[in-house]
Amino acid sequence: MTAHPLLVEALRGGIVESFHRGAVAVVDADGAVHTAIGEIDRPVFPRSAVKVLQALPLVESGAAERFELTDEELALACASHGGEPRHAATAASMLAKAGVDVDALECGTHWPYNDAAIKALAAAGRQPSALNNNCSGKHAGFVCLGCLMAGDQDRRAFLRGYVEPDHPVMREITAALQASTGCDLAKAAVGTDGCSIPAYAIPLRQLALGFARVATGVGLSPGHAAAAARLRRAVAQAPYMVAGTGRFDSRVMERLGERVFCKVGAEGVYCAALPTLGLGVAVKMDDGNTARACEVVMAAVVERLLPLADDEVRFMRGFSDAPIVNWNGIEVGRLRAGAALRAAA
Repeated sequence: MTAHPLLVEALRGGIVESFHRGAVAVVDADGAVHTAIGEIDRPVFPRSAVKVLQALPLVESGAAERFELTDEELALACASHGGEPRHAATAASMLAKAGVDVDALECGTHWPYNDAAIKALAAAGRQPSALNNNCSGKHAGFVCLGCLMAGDQDRRAFLRGYVEPDHPVMREITAALQASTGCDLAKAAVGTDGCSIPAYAIPLRQLALGFARVATGVGLSPGHAAAAARLRRAVAQAPYMVAGTGRFDSRVMERLGERVFCKVGAEGVYCAALPTLGLGVAVKMDDGNTARACEVVMAAVVERLLPLADDEVRFMRGFSDAPIVNWNGIEVGRLRAGAALRAAA
């Protein structure tokens, strides 16, 4: 495997202290490659980056309409949220509308990612529940889909084991992921995600294609195309639900609206749909750095591709060329997109 280009630099004292290599694919809905940096045909696990693709059956099936899911609830179905009170309450609302409760979730339990939410739970002497899991909205969407599919059957009995590959719910989710990306998942490497559902390895080229299709509806079935448009509108109306306070996805979509749908994954993966351009973006950092390097790359790509007003350019530049500040609030360096990334994008 050849070394990927240097995409992000961390500077201190006027020199590069460290750097991050990776790959980027930008593709249109017909599969034409707009930009390719590094190996875009090597399979990667997109993990949580593809939640919008996994949410397509929730809308296409009629479950979202049947249970009268709101924009906030649909946005949460696409989310990796911080487990803040509004996130947990919204997931609980989705479950209640489907006639079940938190016990139906099979995503597992962890403390919220959001620091204030952790402290609030601890101060109240409470333990987290599955509602605080960053994937609770996605799983609540799976449960709503399953409750519709159950028909006259006992819902809890039907839902049991919905995270397993052969469960009817997960077969629908996998079919939507395969249809949108065009990747034959029967031949893909498969693992298990942090929230216990199957994780499939998909090349960046096909991940970007899936997001270009979400951006445009081109290449999707009519039902999935309508579902993609509905989910994009919901997220644009409720971007806070997709990530939370102070986080990149929510901040960027709050500022740029329907022009961008972006979603972090894990281990250095980021994907985005750019509807006004008809493009999809997929990023993978070699070192798995999601916390900082991935955001720099995605910000640089958005900044370069999207027509932006001057204030919007400055806003995005705050992510693509960001100060590194120490505990005393002193700027000690910068984290910036490398020259190769800016030139290629």
